[in-house]
Amino acid sequence: MITLTLRFAKGAALIVTLGAVSACGLLPRSGPNKSEIFSGSVMEEGNAFVMVVDDRINGIAGVSPALGFSEAFKNAGVVGSDTIRAGDVLGLTIWENVEDGLLSAPGASATPLEEVQVDGSGFIFVPYAGRIKAAGNSPEAIRRIISEKLADQTPDPQVQVRRLAGDGATVSIVGGVSGQGIYPIERPTRTLATMLARAGGVASEPEIAKVTVVRGNHSGSIWFEDLYANPGNDIALRGGDIIFVEDSQRYFTALGATGSQNRVQFADQAISAIEAIAQVGGLSANAADPTGVFVLREEPASVANQLLNRDDLVGSQRVVYVLDLTQPNGLFIARDFMIRDQDTVYVTEAPFVQFNKGVSALTGTLGSAAGLTEAVNNAGN
Repeated sequence: MITLTLRFAKGAALIVTLGAVSACGLLPRSGPNKSEIFSGSVMEEGNAFVMVVDDRINGIAGVSPALGFSEAFKNAGVVGSDTIRAGDVLGLTIWENVEDGLLSAPGASATPLEEVQVDGSGFIFVPYAGRIKAAGNSPEAIRRIISEKLADQTPDPQVQVRRLAGDGATVSIVGGVSGQGIYPIERPTRTLATMLARAGGVASEPEIAKVTVVRGNHSGSIWFEDLYANPGNDIALRGGDIIFVEDSQRYFTALGATGSQNRVQFADQAISAIEAIAQVGGLSANAADPTGVFVLREEPASVANQLLNRDDLVGSQRVVYVLDLTQPNGLFIARDFMIRDQDTVYVTEAPFVQFNKGVSALTGTLGSAAGLTEAVNNAGN
């Protein structure tokens, strides 16, 4: 009976010792435990709002911000390919109904005037017709003007005007495309999709490629895949537009009891909490606490006020979202919770992990002490 009592007392003393060691934070661990994170709540005089994710919270915070063009971009009409602009290059051909015409060479009835460029003021020069206002006119209007001016000097002139190049209305395409450069807006390339095709298509990963159009002091961005999924995103282009294609630089950081702890680039437009955990090797089978999956985020005041049913918060707020994967619908909620740029996903260790570490540390220490005592005794003998 005494022996059993002594064994029980030793066991109790061991557990107390392990608890004391763990409580003092002497054991190594991957980060704070659940209770320590909850102690950072505003309710505990901390500086973060700790929210257990449910369907309501998910509906407010579990969405990924969408990209899109403003109405000003979408409502812009297609540039008319027949409107001449300063910088455009025209091709003129003039036929004269006489053998010895004003412009034609001997024996020829037609006079080609190739690559006549519209100057910065919008004019072209045609011999015997003088300076002609070209910018703002269509090729047909320019043809009539030239014909009228030549009609006083040569009988019944016939004029053909062709727009050879749209250098007066160009866009710049840079970034992740096969052919960066300056491209004219012509009949086949008057919208964003067709202009990207003219540049050889997107060279970046389509799933994370972002297309930005800069027009003057305004800009708009969309995901490349949305350009084809939603025809409304195929906006009309304007001269001077800059089209920039880049890979998304969004990332999240994974810490704690996961397969790996790393900073991870987004592999798709949107990823859920479940997908984020899977990308870093899932939960550690030997260490993770599935009831303690946390997502740390800076939320704008508008979102934080919705989450807390308040209207007095101002500025960005620190929010810690708690996902309990062991709940009946826990996996579904985590599947629907979208990770955002610069989120931190942290998985706590299960309580028994610290206990096991304590046992290993204590038994290892006692074993080392016993070995040292035995070595000293042997040396004394």
